[in-house]
Amino acid sequence: MRFNIGNVAIAHPFVQAAMSGYSDLPMRRMSRACGAAYAVNEVVLDRSVLHDGAWQRQLLSVTADDHPVAAQLMGADPATFGPAARRLADAGYDVIDINFGCPVGKVLSRCRGGYLLGDPTTALEIVKRVLDAVGGDRPVTLKMRRGIDDSAASERSFFTILEGAWAAGASAVTVHGRTVHQLYRGSSNWDFIKRVKRASGDRVVLGSGDLLRAADCVAMLRATGVDGVTIARGSLGNPWIFRDSLALLAGAEPPPPPTVAEQGAMLARHFAEALAYYGNDRTGKVMVRIGVRYARLHPQRKALGAAFQAVKTSADFAAVLRTWYGVAVPAPQAPLPVSAG
Repeated sequence: MRFNIGNVAIAHPFVQAAMSGYSDLPMRRMSRACGAAYAVNEVVLDRSVLHDGAWQRQLLSVTADDHPVAAQLMGADPATFGPAARRLADAGYDVIDINFGCPVGKVLSRCRGGYLLGDPTTALEIVKRVLDAVGGDRPVTLKMRRGIDDSAASERSFFTILEGAWAAGASAVTVHGRTVHQLYRGSSNWDFIKRVKRASGDRVVLGSGDLLRAADCVAMLRATGVDGVTIARGSLGNPWIFRDSLALLAGAEPPPPPTVAEQGAMLARHFAEALAYYGNDRTGKVMVRIGVRYARLHPQRKALGAAFQAVKTSADFAAVLRTWYGVAVPAPQAPLPVSAG
């Protein structure tokens, strides 16, 4: 089930979704090691991309092993989207994705993310500005929820944006089956995703929402007819979901769940990548939330989760790895050097 996003070939339908605070380079590498064909960087603010600093230099340094990869942009002002998209494209991102789906309150209060589903005029102006900036050499895609709420007016706004984006030249859309008001409560409406795919014909539609196990990922493909699925919460601490999804799609039995030793080896690898990416001083704090997610697969998940939550430093994290997994711990490292961007 290969598909293309514009001129970017995607080997199979299982995609690492953008997740704020999670889908950084270390996590993307773990997902790719387990089979993810395509990954989306965590969402960034358009205006932040246009500043110069250590964070921007890191963001704008796309490594050779991190392809195909999309940069996801969020903001409120159409005027800043185009220059930010151009800078990300010049840095080497293969796809520019526009976030019209984030449901977090502080995002909505700043007229960003899911707020724009209720403002088709501004949303489509953003799409136009990004396409004008990069559309000649980078595919432009959208991330959407199915509307602000369950009202007919909200659905009309959704399809106004969708149809306008297709007409303008967007290459793909990812549709999460919850409304903005739902946040992460209730169920993702896969029937709505199916409707979007039917209405979009041959255009590329990816589905999102309630993809917590490999069986869910394959079930969404079959139930909705989408071209691919973007796996978010189901991949947190469980990069093996990509391996298992591929096996199920091929009609094979999925491999057995990772053993404690396999979990420890993957987490130690993730830790080593984070040390190289963030440096010793930051990695301990960054890895707390990662460790808690990996702990869900461990036989003593509650006790291990509590141990991770008590971590303050990289040395603390290394100690948890030794105690609970018995794995070799990488030596502390300085952050990777980054280019000027």
